[in-house]
Amino acid sequence: MENKLYVTKSRLPDKEIFFRRLEEVFQTAWVTNHGCHVRNLETSLCDYLAVDELLLCNNGTTALMLALQCAGLAGKKIALTPYTYVATLSAILWMGCTPVFVDVDPETMCLSPEKLRKCLQDSPDIAGVLPVHVYGLACDVESLGDICRENGLPLIYDAAQAFGCRYDRSGLLNYGDYSVCSFHATKLFHTAEGGCVVSHSAAAHQALSRARAFGHEGDTHYCLGINAKMSELHAAMGLSLLPGTEDEIARRKRVHTTYDTLLAGMNLAFPKRSSKLDWNYAYYPVLLPDESSLLRVQDALAQQDIYTRRYFYPALNTLPYLKAEWQISCPVAENLASRALCLPMYGDLEEEQIARVAASLGEALAH
Repeated sequence: MENKLYVTKSRLPDKEIFFRRLEEVFQTAWVTNHGCHVRNLETSLCDYLAVDELLLCNNGTTALMLALQCAGLAGKKIALTPYTYVATLSAILWMGCTPVFVDVDPETMCLSPEKLRKCLQDSPDIAGVLPVHVYGLACDVESLGDICRENGLPLIYDAAQAFGCRYDRSGLLNYGDYSVCSFHATKLFHTAEGGCVVSHSAAAHQALSRARAFGHEGDTHYCLGINAKMSELHAAMGLSLLPGTEDEIARRKRVHTTYDTLLAGMNLAFPKRSSKLDWNYAYYPVLLPDESSLLRVQDALAQQDIYTRRYFYPALNTLPYLKAEWQISCPVAENLASRALCLPMYGDLEEEQIARVAASLGEALAH
């Protein structure tokens, strides 16, 4: 048995199924430019996620950039959460946008609707809003939707971690004007590298599709574009993995339940989950009492070959390369970033491995 436990483990398909799909690529020599595997995966994902329009991309960051451009937000001010992975911020900076950080709710760890409302009053030139379903845990989609409609603002959800989540009996990706997923190899469903944009009209889908492929169709050029196309090889991985995704979520739920039982009574806190959310169990985040406790626990676990990650650290508003005027205080996000630690979470974790993580964590907390 592998002694080292990492925060995640890439799920791989049955080799024969995957190689059979690769053989189809070799037979046609159609490797990219919206081939049959990409088209089939887009259709399959629309069915699985219960969405109408979905466009595959080569990664989640370019997918987010396309959404920003097609929403008319390039070069404008964007309200966003400081508590997420840096790719969210990177996308808006590459699009020439100005970040306006809005602090998070201390319980859900997602962008606070109350603080967003105040931010929009203080900065009426904000042109769009970019919340994140952190750990796949749903934002307050009702309140955020109301605020954006009241102010006439595009709402783009970074749903990189929310694949397969349902909210109030609907796919979580149906909320907002656009939702963006990551299909990086660390995700519970992946294409090795990849991502997608979900939109809600044929016109938006067409604009995204053109922007994904350099902005033209044939010899007719429509808009500024980029090469954000997914290859047939990556789509083959996705097609091979998609049928097992429900089983993977069920296995992760088992791991999560076991952690809950074993960690009960320890000096830990956890993000609040909406009762309306059917979660994908993408992560197992815990909140330590303070940063010194976190560093002590993380080091103690690493000595036991248990490798955790500080998702998400640091708070993005504190990054050193940002302009000084962008580095506004977000005390809740900064506090959470100093205390949050993600434990190993993937469907293949065995009971004794989960018990080993829990025992090592409890021992480290006791010292």
